[in-house]
Amino acid sequence: MLLSFVLLIISLAVVIKSADLAIKYSTKLAESFHLSKYVVGFLIVSVISILPETFISITSAFEGIPAFGLGTLFGSNVADLTLVFVLVIFLSRRNLKIESKIIKNSFLYIGIMLIPILLGIDGFYSRLEGIVLILIGLLFYVFVLKKSNYDTKVDRQKFKPVYLFLLLLSMGALLLGSHLTVGYGVDLAKTLGVNPILIGMFVVALGTTLPEMLFSIRASRHHHDDLALGDILGTVIADATIVVGIVAVISPFVFNPRIVYITGIFMVLATILLFSFMKSGKVITKKEAFLLLLFYLLFVSTELLVDRFYQ
Repeated sequence: MLLSFVLLIISLAVVIKSADLAIKYSTKLAESFHLSKYVVGFLIVSVISILPETFISITSAFEGIPAFGLGTLFGSNVADLTLVFVLVIFLSRRNLKIESKIIKNSFLYIGIMLIPILLGIDGFYSRLEGIVLILIGLLFYVFVLKKSNYDTKVDRQKFKPVYLFLLLLSMGALLLGSHLTVGYGVDLAKTLGVNPILIGMFVVALGTTLPEMLFSIRASRHHHDDLALGDILGTVIADATIVVGIVAVISPFVFNPRIVYITGIFMVLATILLFSFMKSGKVITKKEAFLLLLFYLLFVSTELLVDRFYQ
């Protein structure tokens, strides 16, 4: 058991480090194409930050256990919407300010989060439903980018082919780490005699939230609260739509509807709770962060109790 756990942590560390390097080199490439800082940040979130869970989900689909990837995706989303906000607020030692445009789009965020729940309520994602989810996710990003009013004037950096090579290399390491993470995660679950989905939902999912969490903490400490919020919310939307859609397109799959009934519902409730805090005073306070922490602990307790009941 100890060996399986150590190997899982090592493979997850490879995923996290390679994702961090991918963020670094994709940023340098984006800046060389004269993109604004905001767009660079948004692209990092929407494309690079979701790579760990994307590669893990795709790998699990190819290996015939797509539910492991789905549990990882929904579990990481609940963590992003609660635990990550808690850590960002407490580690940056300040309340998180909310822009009015984010609050105005709250119903849009909640509505999009409901779509994968409604499509998966029968315990099956078809290839057509996967295409629908991908299109919805892409349209969301187009909408947000069009609505952004950020200055597009930035200092253009010289394009260096080595950055492209290093980006591809880091993504290759990410793919290898994802493959190992799924394998060792399933081995650990078998050793412990627990549902593999729980390992994906908590151990792996928490690990995959590190890229966006570290990015958001850095952004918050430099008082770029809009980037911190865009980071987390963008990642959550991408996971729930584009990544789930990609897995379904690659391999339409059947899964235990409990993932939707419990994990999915908690994901939507976390979104509603978070936006209700945002509207309360256009900040997320430390007190509200503590309530988000309690909500995450309730989620963990519910998942464990339900899994024990159905064993």
